[in-house]
Amino acid sequence: MSVTAALGFLACGVRAGLKESGEPDLALVVNRGPVRAAAGVFTSNRVQAAPVRWSRRTLDSGRVSAVVLNSGGANACTGPGGADDTRLMAERTALALEIDPDEVAVCSTGLIGVRLPMDRVTAGITAAADRLSARGGEDAAVAIKTTDSVHKTAVAAGDGWTVGGMAKGAGMLAPGLATMLVVLTTDAVADAAVLDSALREAVRTTFDRVDSDGCMSTNDTVLLLASGSSGATPGRAVLSAAVHAVCQDLAGQLIADAEGASKEIEVSVVGAASEADAVEVGRSVARNNLLKCALHGEDPNWGRVLSAIGTTSAVFDPDRLDVAINGVWVCRDGAAGESRDKVDLTGRHITVVVDLRSGDASAAIRTNDLTAEYVHENSAYSS
Repeated sequence: MSVTAALGFLACGVRAGLKESGEPDLALVVNRGPVRAAAGVFTSNRVQAAPVRWSRRTLDSGRVSAVVLNSGGANACTGPGGADDTRLMAERTALALEIDPDEVAVCSTGLIGVRLPMDRVTAGITAAADRLSARGGEDAAVAIKTTDSVHKTAVAAGDGWTVGGMAKGAGMLAPGLATMLVVLTTDAVADAAVLDSALREAVRTTFDRVDSDGCMSTNDTVLLLASGSSGATPGRAVLSAAVHAVCQDLAGQLIADAEGASKEIEVSVVGAASEADAVEVGRSVARNNLLKCALHGEDPNWGRVLSAIGTTSAVFDPDRLDVAINGVWVCRDGAAGESRDKVDLTGRHITVVVDLRSGDASAAIRTNDLTAEYVHENSAYSS
C-alpha cells in the first residue's frame, strides 16, 4: 500500500489533464496525525524549481500535514509566475483539507520551462481531496510517473510500526539525488530532528549513490513524514534502519527502471583510503560512457575502468589496482589478470569491484548501461 501502509495516512492519485496521454498526473498524501513531524532532502542543483524552494521553506518548521504532487510539468525555470503557481497549489490543497498552507509541501516533475495549466491543477486538487483513502497509496505512486515504466513502492515493518514509501524516477539519475520525487511515511512517534537524522543518513548511502547518466535534476525531493498513529516510539537506530531499508529498495527500483537500460551495474570500490575516495572512484567508473557502452555490448573491458580511476584525486598506486567483473579478476596489479573470456555478461546484473589497495574504506555506486534506447528516449521525448 505504499505511503498508506503506515497508519494515519491517506492518499490518492487522479487524472487532472496535465499529461497528453491522459494518464493519472496528480497525487495527494495527507498526514492525519496526531504527530505531523517531517524532514526533507532536496536537489543540490543551484537551479531549483519553484516547488523545491517552497517545500524547503515549509520544512523549516519541521511540520507537514500534506504533500501535493504533480507529473506532467516540472514548474522549473518559470519565473515569478511559477512561484505564484506553487503557492496556489499549496493554498488550494490547504483549503480543501482545512489546514494551513504553510504545512503543505509541493512537488512537481516533468518538462522544465513551461507553466502548469493551473485551472486543471486546482480542479485536480479538489477532486483528489474528495477521493483520499487509506488504500490510495498505489494510485498516488502511479500518478507521479513520468518516463517510468512502472510505479515504485516499498514497505518495512517494525515492531508495531511501519515505514512506507513511493518514488518516481527513470532518467536524470545522478548525485544530489536524481530526477526523483520520493515520499516516505511512518506511523512511529518521532520528532523532526529524529526524522531529519534518519533521512539524511539513509539518502547519503542510497539515493545519493544512484548515478544512471550523470545528469542532475532541478526538482529532486525526498520527504519523510511521521504520523505517530501507532503510538510506538522506536529507538533512533531501529527507525533509521527501517528508513534506510525503504530507501535502498526504492533506489534499486529506480536503477532497474532507468531509461533504456538493459544492464543494472553495481560498482563497488574497496580498499580505499577514505569513504570519499571510494565514492569519487565509484562515480567516475559509473559515469564512464565508454565502459557503459562496453558492458551493454557484453565486453568486460577493464581498461576503461582503470582509465576512469585515473581521472580521480583518490589515493592509489596505478601498479597495485585490481578489478573484478562479475567475480572474475580481469585486472591484477594494474595489468591483465584472469582471462576476459571467463566473464559472463549475458545476464542483466553486473558487478564491478575495484580494489584500490590503499585502506579499509568502501562504497558502492549503482548505474546502468548506455543503450540506443536511452538515446531514443531522450531525443524523442522532451524531458
